[in-house]
Order: sequence, then structure tokens, then C-alpha cells
Amino acid sequence: MATKENLGKFNGFSPEEIGDDHLYTGLKTPMKADAFKLSDAEKKDKIAVLFSEIMNVMGLDLTDDSLKGTPNRVAKMYIEEIFSGLNPANKPKVALFDNKYQYNQMLVEKNITFYSNCEHHFVPIVGKAHVAYISSGKVIGLSKLNRIVQYYAKRPQVQERLTNQIAEELKTILNTEDVAVIIDAKHLCVSSRGIKDDTSATVTSYFGGKFDSPEKITELQNTLKY
Repeated sequence: MATKENLGKFNGFSPEEIGDDHLYTGLKTPMKADAFKLSDAEKKDKIAVLFSEIMNVMGLDLTDDSLKGTPNRVAKMYIEEIFSGLNPANKPKVALFDNKYQYNQMLVEKNITFYSNCEHHFVPIVGKAHVAYISSGKVIGLSKLNRIVQYYAKRPQVQERLTNQIAEELKTILNTEDVAVIIDAKHLCVSSRGIKDDTSATVTSYFGGKFDSPEKITELQNTLKY
């Protein structure tokens, strides 16, 4: 039963008590039902106004030549670049091809560089994704693997969710459970603020189908060493 004391709390803890711990609330990115009621142009106009207010509250002089264009630049960056993965219209279109080579071993695309943003502090997550699959009869263009990673990275994220979203998308497109995703990333919410640990990194993984065995995991890990 909700009480006044528990309002705004998660499992009985306030955001301040939880601190920087990651809250993984589900596979889907939390979105409002009317998230796309406004056009991209309308969103940019509103964000520019609101960011101007943030800058004003911080005491910055918006008449300065260096700062007066910042609200519009931030708005454009949010909608067209670093958070463009929120819009389904930007989802990469993927064509599949018959596996005419009859290649039935794992295919690995490694060291896919991505830039995302932590949804708790809106600061960067920078890392590399390694994705692998075993064909069930169809193959995908290599660049599309990169594009899928970038699409899901370009939104406020939690690394666990990002890992699973990429894996689920590949499983759906390729019609196979034989998919693996490993992400190795640095979180600036850890390195540039809070604990300020610049040496640690976070690794998450998904092993589905044939990849979910000690032998296949070892094979994949050995492949990533080279």
C-alpha cells in the first residue's frame, strides 16, 4: 500500500539512498504514450527554450557571443544526434540475404565503438560492442550490425538494457536464438563525478541459443582476444 513516506521511492528506498546504483526497470526504454505527439522541430524549439532557462538559472550570460547559440545547438544535438535512437523512424532498415556460402559457424563483428548516455545523469557512456550470430539460413550485411548497435545506443540508457535490446533485435531480424552480445564500456557518471574512478569499466553480456554453453562462450572470448 502506497503511503506518504513511500511516494517516489523504489523498493522502499529514495533516489538519494539508492545513489548511483543502476536501476534496470525493463527491456523497453521507458517512454510516454504520447512521446511522438510533437514533431522533431517542435521538440527542438521547446528544448532550446528550456535549456536557456537552465543556463540562466546557473548564472550564464546568454547574450555572450559564445553562449547565445548554445540552447539551439543542444536541442539539435539531442534530437538529431545523441538521442536520435528514441525515434522509431530512425531505426535502420535491414535486408537479409541467403547464406549461399553455407557458412555455419559463428560470425563475429567486434570492437563496434558506440557513444551512449547514462539515463540517471545524462552523461556519456563510451564503449565497444561485440556481436555474434550463427546463421539460420540468412545473413545480414556487416554494416547493419553496427547500425543496430548505434540505434539502441543513441538514447538514455542502462548498459544491461542496451545489451539485451541489441540481442533481441538481432534475434528477431535473423530469426534465430543463436546470438551473442558483449559490451565493455566506461561510464562517465562513475569516472567524472561521484566516486571519480577513471580506471574501472563495466562488462555485460548476452548468450543465446548455441552460444549459451561453456564451450561456445570460451570460443567467442578467445576470438575477441585477437
